[in-house]
Amino acid sequence: MAQGPFSRGVIAAPHTTAAEAGRQIFAEGGNAIEAMIAAAAAIAAVYPHMTHVGGDGFWLIHEPGGKVRGIEAAGFAGERATIRAYRDRGYDEMPTRGPLAALTVPGAIGGWRMANAMAKAAGGRLPRSVLLEPAMRAAREGYAVTRSQARLTVDKLYELKDCPGFADLFLVDGKAPAEGTVLKQPQLAASLDHMARTGFEDVYRGDIARELAKDLELIGSPVTRADLQAYYAIERTPLSLDHSLGEVFNMPPPTQGLASLMILGIVDRLEAMYGPVTPETPGFVHRLVEATKRAFIVRDSFVTDFDHLAGDPQAYLAETALQREATAVNMREALAWPQRAAAGDTIWMGAADADGRVVSYIQSIYWEFGSGCISPSTGFLMQNRGASFALDPKALNPLEPGRRPFHTLNPALARLKDGRVFGYGTMGGEGQPQTQAMVFERHVRHGVPLAEALDRPRWLLGRTWGSTVTGLRFENRFDESLVRELQRIGHAADFIGESYSDTMGHAGGVTWFPDQSLDGAHDPRADGGASGL
Repeated sequence: MAQGPFSRGVIAAPHTTAAEAGRQIFAEGGNAIEAMIAAAAAIAAVYPHMTHVGGDGFWLIHEPGGKVRGIEAAGFAGERATIRAYRDRGYDEMPTRGPLAALTVPGAIGGWRMANAMAKAAGGRLPRSVLLEPAMRAAREGYAVTRSQARLTVDKLYELKDCPGFADLFLVDGKAPAEGTVLKQPQLAASLDHMARTGFEDVYRGDIARELAKDLELIGSPVTRADLQAYYAIERTPLSLDHSLGEVFNMPPPTQGLASLMILGIVDRLEAMYGPVTPETPGFVHRLVEATKRAFIVRDSFVTDFDHLAGDPQAYLAETALQREATAVNMREALAWPQRAAAGDTIWMGAADADGRVVSYIQSIYWEFGSGCISPSTGFLMQNRGASFALDPKALNPLEPGRRPFHTLNPALARLKDGRVFGYGTMGGEGQPQTQAMVFERHVRHGVPLAEALDRPRWLLGRTWGSTVTGLRFENRFDESLVRELQRIGHAADFIGESYSDTMGHAGGVTWFPDQSLDGAHDPRADGGASGL
């Protein structure tokens, strides 16, 4: 779904309520950052299987003067989250559901706080009560369960039904709600109202923090009130890629933003080495897939908590490093695979205003419904991002108090040589860097209109939901001859039985043009679109 062009502001989101919340902020005279805060709150009220206030978030903000700023709003492991504590309970791997999976501080609202300060510094005047009003209304009055929430609740019911608070909030008489059922989140509405009056700070050092910590202790989560009090979002300098079409930005570790930029950089050098290819051909797919493999090998050996990195991630984006990776790609044969795949449910949203302020934002609770645990006093659905830790002190991402887990989340933004600023991104765990690359190559390099680039069929390298097969999976709108040719050169390629699959992510983009016009679009695989003025 796409609309436009717009002249004052545009927002793209995977749910219409979030898109409308952003549009309402533009109508009130707000800027793109304020619109995104409103959308981020609203999406938690209506799309809880994909994101919630108990999760994390990452921001890229392009300012009118050209500076790109990054916000890391990722929570760390609680003070009681030690390897010994989990080993003593009989765990060989991190649990993925329940109180012991709710082991990291929810960082997203700390990011809203920092972003709101940036909005105010840029002249934003709207009070929190206006920013949070659409979310408060949706949480209080109710929202209609989407197709994806209904399906995922059925699929994951056995894992989630006994998690503290889950049945009370997201089931109807112990059963998964049907599509269209109206559910309410009254405790979330009350917490948002309290934030509107007292500030986002309250989540970490106020009344909400006290109640949240009490609830978490009662269910046995390792996160304490001291952990909440110690948490602040961090401004990070984004990673940047010098690309033939402009400069591309993404977030540094603990996100996989490095992999997303490496894919684009490797493909850019393959284009220079071997010449252009046409989209939706075997050569086009092969280049992107092989670049993905090279980037993932680096990611899986390097990316960890920013404070524990073994080197400078920007070094992997240097010309010599990318050329070395591109030279290693065999254009006639696929590199043997697989690697371990990372799952994840997330939302990406983008916003832009006429001044040239462009926001790329991603917010997540990791798996569908996160840990499944709800704080009854606050309405917070807690993430399970800590499931990506390892119970091995020698691992790249070992569990330890105060450490941030690996994040699949990574928002993208490009400042192009033709003057456009393009914010884009997707949900989809392992698929995020891959889908970003498909959208960028189709839309930016090959000129495919944004809405069409988002609509076109996609693939995923890695394990898909419900499948034990790791390889290349294609939506069934691709031509069979393309898949056969990829199989011939060594790709473990096959179709999935869907033409528009949630497995391939929910992508979107917003664009600011030099004439100050704006455009945006969001994925037909999701439940939203683009809206603006």
